[in-house]
Amino acid sequence: MSRVVQRIGVLTSGGDAPGMNAALRAVVRKGIYHGVKVYGISRGYEGLIHGEIQEMSIGSVADIVLRGGTLLKTARSQEMMTPEGQQKALDQLHKHQIDALVVIGGDGSFRGAQTLARGIQIVGIPGTIDNDIPGTDLTIGFDTAVNTVIDAVSKIRDTATSHERTFIVEVMGRDCGNIALQAGIACGAESILVPEIPYDLEEICDKLKRGHQRGKNHSIIIVSEGVGKAYEIGEELRSRTGFETRITILGHLQRGGNPSALDAVIAASMGGKAVEIILANETNKMTAYVNQVVVSRPLDVAYGERRPFNQDLYELANQLSI
Repeated sequence: MSRVVQRIGVLTSGGDAPGMNAALRAVVRKGIYHGVKVYGISRGYEGLIHGEIQEMSIGSVADIVLRGGTLLKTARSQEMMTPEGQQKALDQLHKHQIDALVVIGGDGSFRGAQTLARGIQIVGIPGTIDNDIPGTDLTIGFDTAVNTVIDAVSKIRDTATSHERTFIVEVMGRDCGNIALQAGIACGAESILVPEIPYDLEEICDKLKRGHQRGKNHSIIIVSEGVGKAYEIGEELRSRTGFETRITILGHLQRGGNPSALDAVIAASMGGKAVEIILANETNKMTAYVNQVVVSRPLDVAYGERRPFNQDLYELANQLSI
């Protein structure tokens, strides 16, 4: 039965990603534009369980569109994984008379949202730098993270060239090598190691030696964190080739910073689309960026088969780094 939505809640959950604030801003202002009250929930599900909920205004999201991180903060919540915690969260939503909840985060955040679907409308906005959510071509934060890696590698290459060293650069991606692949091919890395494809250390050593024989005395190797410990890989390469190696672990540097223009636009579009979905009285949906358009898709799509790793791009990277 159709009903009038009067109050929307919004939270950010899981790892922060550049562009989350742009999505939040769009949810708040699009909701207010349509006469709906919007409530921000601090610290993700942990804050929801403890009632950290306050009404947002147009001014409360001013000047955040290009700010990194998340204005609402984020936190992991073990309690939300229990039936008791889920009931507490639902009780808080009912207490504040919230009709619908927008969750900005990854698939784990979406699973938490679905436990509340029995009593409230749910819409997910995919925000994670890993770009590992099925059903969408891009997730909020991925483009920025890749550009952060490229910027860092550009600086590292200057030092690698000056000192004639091989640098191992570890990037985020425990189970997904998208950041390593995109950044690696964009910055011309000599080798890219990702969790999706087994690597041959001897083959990497041979490539380094061939480069050295033709006068190339520096190299960049990009490693996803899920492949193995960068220090161990670097030490093994040094012992096999005799080349001086250095390790740089970019870590949480990749999550921070202002969102790229692409991330900011996608985030704003997804935030606006989330409100449209709610006003249409739809639930258990997610926003998705498909063929350069933001669309609505069933939330279950986020738990489906992951988009295949781009083997063609990976092979191209290998061919270009001969």
